[in-house]
Amino acid sequence: MFLSVFDVFKIGVGPSSSHTMGPMSAANRFLDLVLSDDWPRPAGARVASLQVSLHGSLAFTGIGHGTGRAVILGLTGERPDSVDPDRMDAIIETVERSGRATPHGHPPAGYLFQPATDLVFDKKQALPGHANGMSFSALDKDGRLLLKRIYYSIGGGFVVTDTELEAMRGSTQAGSDRVPYPFATARQMLDMARASGLAIADMKRANELTRMSEPDLNAGLDRIWEAMNSCIDRGLKVEGIMPGGLKVRRRAKSIHDKLKADVRSNRLNPLLANDWLSVYAMAVNEENAGGGRVVTAPTNGAAGVIPATIRYYLHFHDDASQEDIRTFLLTSAAVGGIIKHNASISGAEVGCQGEVGSAAAMAAAGLAAVMDGSPEQIENAAEIALEHHLGMTCDPVAGLVQVPCIERNALGAVKAVTAASLALKGDGAHFVPLDAAIETMRQTGHDMSEKYKETSTGGLAVNVVEC
Repeated sequence: MFLSVFDVFKIGVGPSSSHTMGPMSAANRFLDLVLSDDWPRPAGARVASLQVSLHGSLAFTGIGHGTGRAVILGLTGERPDSVDPDRMDAIIETVERSGRATPHGHPPAGYLFQPATDLVFDKKQALPGHANGMSFSALDKDGRLLLKRIYYSIGGGFVVTDTELEAMRGSTQAGSDRVPYPFATARQMLDMARASGLAIADMKRANELTRMSEPDLNAGLDRIWEAMNSCIDRGLKVEGIMPGGLKVRRRAKSIHDKLKADVRSNRLNPLLANDWLSVYAMAVNEENAGGGRVVTAPTNGAAGVIPATIRYYLHFHDDASQEDIRTFLLTSAAVGGIIKHNASISGAEVGCQGEVGSAAAMAAAGLAAVMDGSPEQIENAAEIALEHHLGMTCDPVAGLVQVPCIERNALGAVKAVTAASLALKGDGAHFVPLDAAIETMRQTGHDMSEKYKETSTGGLAVNVVEC
């Protein structure tokens, strides 16, 4: 399956790509289905009410991740890439008060939907396909079931039905005969680069150009970076307590202010680069935790690593250009697609190694690419970054993407830069292939206890006393 750079990097809202953006998109898909003729509608039957049940990780950490809010917004027709974060509370309050969801293009009276009773967090029954399962039902005025669909949020904002998930798992190809470089593994990617003489970003660009024009591709890449960069800027300006009840204070602005003061005083600080990396990443993930506008990279929980690494590159390299940013994003997306195809980017499926670990691998690859690394050095950079996140659990305190998620992005960015630097000092030859690291991540995630996979029933989530 061809995975576009715009599938990997999607503009949306926080706090979670799998628990917020995915359920909102699933609600959108169900609404589209209700209006369509793609289901056996009984003669004269009309949908009068809607019901939703959330399962697995969505049930355990959905409240902290805003899953219920996302479903409500999705059933009103709001979409992750266009919803106004400043209007979300008012929209949700209207649905809760009226007991109706009234999406545009549907019957004017909308559908009966009372979140307190029609939105169920089912912690007892997991759905078989994936840890992030949800069921949507449409009923007539007498309460008879007319339509039911199961969706899975599989990470990074991707949503599939149960039948689509089975088809994906039965597929053996990440690419398509309709793209010139259909690499499904890192080994294939390197072989194609060697045979063609092209950089990884150039192969990825050639694949994208089978779907869109070059001006559209460049404009889309620039739009992704603009959203990432704006998220950093917002995060560096806002102070206060983040929502959710943990009373965690935003720190990015105060750290940023101190860093600017250090620069003005011209003090020598060997940790300065790491400090800038960290503050950029923390700014993004504080925005994400507050429900702001972010870009999946490849998930919301790991959204800070790649923007921080790009901003670091722009900060410390005077010759950096807009084309470098495009190269970075294309290279990162190529590596991210391989990881997603062969393992997972979902914390609920493989733990945080699949989120921050994947983001660090992608960022390391992108940085190595813009630093003139060879395809072999780029693959090595990604492998180093991923290898040293293996086994990382996903154990958010209170189900909120705050502790340890915000600082974890900062350290992921630091590891990404370190991995790229190490790889660029070699010739690309190394002992552990990226494909082996990806397969190890998949196996480790499969063996990992469910309590360490975004359920908040183990790790820090149970050992930190909530104040």
